[in-house]
Amino acid sequence: METIATPGGLAARHLNWTPAVLGALVATALSSILLAFGATIGLGVSSTSSSWRDASAALWLLSGLYLIIQAALSFGVGGYIAGRTSVAPAASDAAEIETRDGLHGLAAWAIAVVLGVFLAAILGGATLTRSTGSTPSVRTSAAEPLLSYEIDRLFRPSRRAATADLAQERAEAGRILLTSSSHSGMSGDDRGYLVQMVAAITGLAGPEAERRVDTVIASSQRAIAKSRRSSIILAFSVAAALLLGAVMAWAAAGIGGRHRDGAPMPHWMGARTGQLDYRRRDA
Repeated sequence: METIATPGGLAARHLNWTPAVLGALVATALSSILLAFGATIGLGVSSTSSSWRDASAALWLLSGLYLIIQAALSFGVGGYIAGRTSVAPAASDAAEIETRDGLHGLAAWAIAVVLGVFLAAILGGATLTRSTGSTPSVRTSAAEPLLSYEIDRLFRPSRRAATADLAQERAEAGRILLTSSSHSGMSGDDRGYLVQMVAAITGLAGPEAERRVDTVIASSQRAIAKSRRSSIILAFSVAAALLLGAVMAWAAAGIGGRHRDGAPMPHWMGARTGQLDYRRRDA
């Protein structure tokens, strides 16, 4: 491995990528296990189920807290392994050793984050392909996953053939319902168009169609508001988890480096002078 000269005339190693990659793989694997376990016991941060919209704010917060805890644990273990398996630089400066151990943990964190994003993109792309592979893109709507139940209620028939294809109408109605969450709300023209569409498809009389449309609009507004709150909690939890994971990886790598050099326990507090003498190396 390439070396550089230190002010004291000793050689200090550059970052060793093998321990960093090993720590990243362990962190990614452990994170996947903990996320799967959390989803199994109902602590997934988000869900495609329509019932997730009715989850309490306490469940959202608890799910976000679990995400932060699992990230701290996963990146902590990965950082510790990266620091524990790295090779100590041939330098007598304890601060330099501490910094390079921390950098190994930070490198493991960065690799694990990139790997996690890559895996999530692959899984998300595969899921999207399966769900839309048999449906032309021009007939799909971004509202379907969120407002599928409201759209079902909107076109619930009083009389209609069971085999009628309403994909195009559902997509159009979904796009219109999404506008109900805007600051100005749904326009009168859009509301009137929905009433006409519902009356024509379901066979309902004008007043009944209006009541159904108003009920679905109000339900859609609540669903969109809950989804927005859930997305905010998810985004904040992910950001907090990643930031805390970086801190944990750095700290845990330092602990792993001290254990590598013979320290019985990590030194969390106290003066550093005299505590890191075991790190000294012969020139």
